[in-house]
Amino acid sequence: MFFDHEWLEQHWEQLYAGRNPFLVTGLFAFTLHEFVYFVRFVPFLLCDFLPYFQKYKLQPKHTNTYNDYWNCTKHVLLQHFFYEGPLIFFFHPMASYLGMSVRAPLPKWEYVLPQVVLFFIIEDAYHYGLHRLMHWPPLYKKIHKVHHKYAAPFGLAAEYAHPLETSLLGLGTIGGPLLYHVLVVHYLHLSAEWHLHLFTMLTWMIVRLIQAVDAHSGYDFPWSLHHFIPFWAGAEHHDYHHQAFTDCYASSFRYLDYILGTDKKFRAYRARVSVEKKKWS
Repeated sequence: MFFDHEWLEQHWEQLYAGRNPFLVTGLFAFTLHEFVYFVRFVPFLLCDFLPYFQKYKLQPKHTNTYNDYWNCTKHVLLQHFFYEGPLIFFFHPMASYLGMSVRAPLPKWEYVLPQVVLFFIIEDAYHYGLHRLMHWPPLYKKIHKVHHKYAAPFGLAAEYAHPLETSLLGLGTIGGPLLYHVLVVHYLHLSAEWHLHLFTMLTWMIVRLIQAVDAHSGYDFPWSLHHFIPFWAGAEHHDYHHQAFTDCYASSFRYLDYILGTDKKFRAYRARVSVEKKKWS
């Protein structure tokens, strides 16, 4: 499923053969992070310059400038190399200490996918709580205001944030899988197939990055995921948060905002937009 398992395992082992696993994991994970983050933004960047796609733009009155792209890129790269990079590199020794597997055999998809779904749920709950706390005025003014520089966000702005916020939110991405591994291995004593593997962690990192860039894209397409999975947040949900500076605190799903009443203004706004569209159609 999805790949030739034997071929991948062979090349995975070759990647580590005779090399320092700390450096291999760190360099590979960091390079993968940069590749996914910036490449995922490219389609949205093209949409900004193609008139056909402007009808899908959530805030069509706002136009991103070259300076916006350039200043955001510089800030994000600084974050990646000096703050996220060390977190990525030191994940290997932490995970190894807890017994995470790095070498072959690689886990099968029937074990990888449920773990990734669980990591989404954990990260979303953590993100909701921390994000809502970040809107407490003293923390907002000193920390979270940096991320709200762009009221009409674009994909690259997903990780445009204060270094402290980057580190704290990063704990939700890294800490969830590590906590899962500790519980599964040391308390639940599940079979080895359910243990955390580096391959699963990298898969989680890839889909989480794609989700973050998509949520900040500023576009809601007919094929956007939330049209097929109603509780998925997507750009429509998070774009409102940047536009209104309130509500919609969760990262991936809508249910916590709905249950805790922090999406009422968002739902009222979307209802008004829907009525306006019908008037002009």
